[in-house]
Amino acid sequence: MLRWIRQQLGLDPPHQSETRTVYVANRFPQHGHYIPQRFADNRIISSKYTIWNFVPKNLFEQFRRIANFYFLIIFLVQLMIDTPTSPVTSGLPLFFVITVTAIKQGYEDWLRHKADNEVNGAPVFVVRSGSLVQTRSKNIRVGDIVRVAKDETFPADLALLSSDRADGTCHITTASLDGETNLKTHYSVAETAVCQSVSRLEALQAVVECQQPDADLYRFVGRITVTHHGEEIVRPLGPENLLLRGARLKNTREIFGVAVYTGMESKMALNYKCKSQKRSAVEKSMNTFLIIYLAILLFEAILSTILKYAWQAEDKWDEPFYNQKTEQERNSSPILQFISDFLAFLVLYNFIIPISLYVTVEMQKFLGSFFIGWDLDLYHEESDQKAQVNTSDLNEELGQVEYVFTDKTGTLTENEMHFRECSINGTKYREINGKLVPEGMTGDSPDGSTPHLVAEELLFLKAVSLCHTVQISYDQPDCLVGGDPFSHTNGLSCNNMEYYASSPDEKALVEAAKRIGVAFSGISGDTMEIQTLGKSERYKLLHVLEFDANRRRMSVILQTPSGDKILFTKGAESAILPFATGGEIDKTRLHVDEFALKGLRTLVVACRHFSPEEYTDVDRCLNAARTALQQREERLQEAFSYVERDLQLLGATGVEDKLQDKVQETIEALRLAGIKVWVLTGDKHETAVSVSLSCGHFHRTMNILELLQQRSDNECAEQLRILARRIKEDHVIQHGLVVDGASLSLALREHEKLFMEVCKNCSAVLCCRMAPLQKAKVVRLLKTSPEKPITLAVGDGANDVSMIQEAHVGIGIMGREGRQAVRNSDYAIARFKFLAKLLLVHGHFYYIRIATLVQYFFYKNVCFITPQFLYQFFCLFSQQTLYDSVYLTLYNICFTSLPILVYSLFEQLVHPHVLQNKPGLYRDISKNSLLSFRTFLYWTLLGFCHAFVFFFGSYILMGEDTTLMGNGQMFGNWTFGTLVFTVMVITVTLKLALETHFWTWINHFVTWGSIAFYFVFSLFYGGIIWPFLHTQDMYFVFVQLLSSGSAWFAIIIIVITCLFPDVIKKVFYRHLQPTSTQKSQSVSAPQDQTLSCVESLCCYQHGQSGCSRMAHFLEHMTGQCRASADHHHHRRHTSGHGNRSWGDNDNFYSNDRSILTLSPMEVSHC
Repeated sequence: MLRWIRQQLGLDPPHQSETRTVYVANRFPQHGHYIPQRFADNRIISSKYTIWNFVPKNLFEQFRRIANFYFLIIFLVQLMIDTPTSPVTSGLPLFFVITVTAIKQGYEDWLRHKADNEVNGAPVFVVRSGSLVQTRSKNIRVGDIVRVAKDETFPADLALLSSDRADGTCHITTASLDGETNLKTHYSVAETAVCQSVSRLEALQAVVECQQPDADLYRFVGRITVTHHGEEIVRPLGPENLLLRGARLKNTREIFGVAVYTGMESKMALNYKCKSQKRSAVEKSMNTFLIIYLAILLFEAILSTILKYAWQAEDKWDEPFYNQKTEQERNSSPILQFISDFLAFLVLYNFIIPISLYVTVEMQKFLGSFFIGWDLDLYHEESDQKAQVNTSDLNEELGQVEYVFTDKTGTLTENEMHFRECSINGTKYREINGKLVPEGMTGDSPDGSTPHLVAEELLFLKAVSLCHTVQISYDQPDCLVGGDPFSHTNGLSCNNMEYYASSPDEKALVEAAKRIGVAFSGISGDTMEIQTLGKSERYKLLHVLEFDANRRRMSVILQTPSGDKILFTKGAESAILPFATGGEIDKTRLHVDEFALKGLRTLVVACRHFSPEEYTDVDRCLNAARTALQQREERLQEAFSYVERDLQLLGATGVEDKLQDKVQETIEALRLAGIKVWVLTGDKHETAVSVSLSCGHFHRTMNILELLQQRSDNECAEQLRILARRIKEDHVIQHGLVVDGASLSLALREHEKLFMEVCKNCSAVLCCRMAPLQKAKVVRLLKTSPEKPITLAVGDGANDVSMIQEAHVGIGIMGREGRQAVRNSDYAIARFKFLAKLLLVHGHFYYIRIATLVQYFFYKNVCFITPQFLYQFFCLFSQQTLYDSVYLTLYNICFTSLPILVYSLFEQLVHPHVLQNKPGLYRDISKNSLLSFRTFLYWTLLGFCHAFVFFFGSYILMGEDTTLMGNGQMFGNWTFGTLVFTVMVITVTLKLALETHFWTWINHFVTWGSIAFYFVFSLFYGGIIWPFLHTQDMYFVFVQLLSSGSAWFAIIIIVITCLFPDVIKKVFYRHLQPTSTQKSQSVSAPQDQTLSCVESLCCYQHGQSGCSRMAHFLEHMTGQCRASADHHHHRRHTSGHGNRSWGDNDNFYSNDRSILTLSPMEVSHC
């Protein structure tokens, strides 16, 4: 129980030792005092809260927000001292906001709990007491032997003991972990592979020693000690022996494995990503504005307190005859009295800080994010994938991007490889009709006979067919279970086989070799088989030297049918040519560069023949490194370097990676939108430049500057200065910069400023030969530069994750390289071309909506509280409130909240088509322009002006003559306050109506509905005596106010006085100084969707316009849409639509099926 409590509080100590010892089937040693190690249970917990900690933890998180904490303080002040308003006025909105947020977070967490319970309650089979027992997944303990059947997922991280195959292997897919759909082969050690029944497993005595849990999916270091007839046999365990939780068993009937990592210690759980903690520019602006308003609040409170005491300096005002002080008041401390008064004023004016702003913004972001998933233009039909939002906190940031960092392979290209050319022994070949044809010859064989391959060509093709990790899947599963695994090669039932590979390059090469005449036909245990021109050859696989990013090569050591030992290796030319001692090195290097210039991906192939003595030495060296428990990686690297030397060069391959659809148009659109595009890739420089030119990232007319192969700091600095000079001299031409990984390291170490200066003056930058962490460094460098630009990173593979997490906005491409990028991203899309719409349309809309939402909130709260401040000048600063407490409470919650929420979900300043066809409009909103200090000042001053008009308009009407009723009855202070409040609710609602460009029936409903609700509520509230209210100052006040014709006249006059100058300003600005966005509003949408923007969503079902008069009136008033009658009733067939970047025919998206347009109705229906 104590341990459980410590676990809940997070005080359970971490693992003490660096390794863990797992006794298979939990058979602990009998001798001595063995204390078992403590391990986590197999429960997966992705939830944030429990029943016990939900309330305190959630409240703590919510009160960390400055506005919530501030309102809590105000609420406590109201409870402690005698304040002018009831504590309910602060308490209720705070309670509402806290409750709504808690319900939302609680619901999300309940869904997580539900998912967890489903996973933890799944049935599994475990070997216990000599029999197979069914239990729940959460009951698996470390050391349990678990049975998993075909197509089931592994319930914990298991070390494979045996399978139904004699060789103890099994096939799995890890699609849910890293997205790779290929079959991977995993192995058991020979000593446990024979234990294929429960009884034999029960007799097995074995101990697994391995590293403590680690998040790296591809790393596992351990060893298994099997006691056989009293003798201990030690075997190494690596990633190929570990079956990860979440992976699925394929093509194998069943396996048995021992649980080594369970629950939250499994690799899948350790890879769970916390929700992104990125904050948007809008949120930062919002916090700045809150601090300014806090300063205004303090100023008003201090000024009011000082003026109160200045006023009370005169005796007649300090203690008038009708309000004598009590004894306690006379004797109280002046300082305490001053503080008490200051706090009272603070409470009176506290609504200038909008508490409901946070909850509205949160709802807007959460609901608004659904539009991205619903947008059919971002849906990819072939792969059946729609856009996905992983964090809704950054929607508006999509409208602020200044730099896009993109990966090349799989992001700009399809990651679908096709073999094109190769170089063998210094001769270039192409593949024509399944034959290798030397350069300069045609593919026509004179006698039509089977192709003849010379020895060098044959050895090269064998190397390609044998040096890989490709798996084969057959049409008929029976071929895999039992029988001769190579029976298909004898012309039996399974001729139809398909290759699966984790690397698309490998798959393309093995398929090409098969077409040319050397076909890889399967692997069984340690035997690989190939068909050379129809003749079967079997090779024994002795060692696999796995590929890694540092070595950039992979190798296999094989025993040939004749008994010789040979090493085949393939990798990047920089990783193999330096170690080659024989073969046509110079010619091959030349050919590799030629392939790269054509945009082909290059690999170099080499071999090494071992003498028996050499092989014995190599075998010993590799085995020693593989069984090491300490520093295994380092020792393996040393061993691999020792083996992969003195290579005989065989040749090189050139594989083409096709460009994705519409990449060129997308990059051009981003450039026109003022966004700089950087390509960061691991490819070699020639290939990267070639792809950059073909995808339009570099133009043919561009002056390409190079910073390559710099070896020292001084050399790098000198080169950077030369480049900076060239840019200054040729400032007319556009420049592109190419930089490689090694030079970049030097540039970032000492010469950051100089490097940044060169980069900023280049319109396109290409970084090649980049390591994953270097990509993140480049992003960080730009992020932290003095201008602090907003960055976006887009990639599709695990190597892009660090870059995606570093950028302000991370976008994952659902490609062929796995799901890691998608899991770690903020947004995920299926293709690079969708980026244009995501930024230019969705980003634009989200930013405009939230910018207006934030400013409007501050405006309506200034309108709300300034009359309260002005009223104090007319009531001797006695802290008398102008509005009733209920109005104070409901102003932000009910009367003015819905119209702005609906506006912030549906507003479209310009038609989506126009935004896409005119990327330049994106520049209008860049650099957070709608939330600049100038616009903030405009909205704040507007709020103050409107508040003065509300207050003094009402005062002029009622100040001199209060007998506004027909019977001579007088109006009181509550009637005056209610008049001000009524005018205010109507004006702020209509002000938003004036700002709205895109009217839907929902906008109409909430705008006019809010005003109607205010009137209905006030009549009910003031028309009935409510038994639970201890005072009812408002009884019959509202009814009396509305029964006065003068009051109605005042309401109309004041509302028009407030809004008319606004309309005039809009009209003048639109005609005299229109922005490019305003000019574009007059450009109609594409022909089939030409709609009046006001009418677009107020058409009834049968095509009758329900608000056409209103629409025409608003259009004439504000100039928001074209007002000509023809525009509403006839389709335009003119060719031009204003000044566009492309013609109509080359829209990115020929069929805009976006949910954003909400109503794709034709004009004729309207």
